Amino acid sequence: MTTTLLPIARAELLAALRDLPPLPSVVLELVESLGHEELSAGQYAAKISRDQALAAKTLRLANSSFYGRGRQVRSVAEAIGVLGLRTVRGVVTAAGLAGSFRRHAAFDHDSFWRHSISSALCAQALAGELGRNDADLAFTVGLLHDIGRMALASAFAPAYAAAERWRRDTDCTACEAERAVLGLDHAEVGGLIARQWNFAPAIVDAIREHHAPPAEAGLTLTGLAHVADGIAHALGLAGDADEAVPTLVLPLWAACGLDDAACMRLFAQTEHQFQTLCDALFP
Repeated sequence: MTTTLLPIARAELLAALRDLPPLPSVVLELVESLGHEELSAGQYAAKISRDQALAAKTLRLANSSFYGRGRQVRSVAEAIGVLGLRTVRGVVTAAGLAGSFRRHAAFDHDSFWRHSISSALCAQALAGELGRNDADLAFTVGLLHDIGRMALASAFAPAYAAAERWRRDTDCTACEAERAVLGLDHAEVGGLIARQWNFAPAIVDAIREHHAPPAEAGLTLTGLAHVADGIAHALGLAGDADEAVPTLVLPLWAACGLDDAACMRLFAQTEHQFQTLCDALFP
C-alpha cells in the first residue's frame, strides 16, 4: 500500500507530552501510595472526597446493584467499607485518567477503556491466582498499559489515525503500524508518560515493555501485564470488531503455571466484575 509516513520527532513528542493535562492530584497520590499500606482508609477517603467527580463515581459503584445493600451509601468512607480499598483505588485511578485526555471522533474511547478495565481486572485476578502480594500494582499497570495510545490519539490525532489505517490495511499489530507510520509505538510513549508522572520504576518498565517483556527476568510485574493484556484481548470484552489477540511470550505464560481450572476462575472473575465497573465509570 502507499501512504505518507509521518514520523514524530522525539523533541516534538516530548513537547506534546509536557503539554498533556496533569492527572488529578488525588490520582497521583493514590498511585504513589501503592505498596505503602500505612495510610488508613479514613485518610484515603479524605483524599478522594476532595474531588467531587471522582467521589461521585466511587459512590455510584458502591450503590450499584452488584453491591446491593439495604441502604444507600452516602460517603466515600462508607464506599471503601463496601468495595474495599483496592477497588476504590482502582476506580479513582481509572476515572481520573479517563478525564485527563481530549476525546477525538477518530479514536474509539469506549473500546479503549473497556480493554483497559478488562486488562486491569485480569491482571489483578492473575496476581491473586498466583498468590502474589502486588495485586494493586497489577491492577494499576493493567489499567495504564496502553495509555500511550490515548496520548498519541490526543496529541497527534491525524498521524495516529494514519497509523490505525495502516494497521487495518496491512493486518499488522498496533505497535508495528505505529513504528511504520510514526517512528515510535504506544508502549514507548506510555513509558515516557509514566516517568513524567513520577510513577514508580516498576510501573514505568511494565508499561514500556508490556508488548516485549524480557522472558529471562521471570514473571515480573511487566510479565504479569503482558499476560493479562493477552488474556483480556482473548476475552474480547472491548467490543472492538478488529480486536486481535497478541502473541504471548511463551516462557512467561508457562511461568504462570495455570491449569484449566485456574484459567476458568480467572476468566470468570474478570467477566464478573467487568460490566459493573464500566457502568460506574462511564454511565
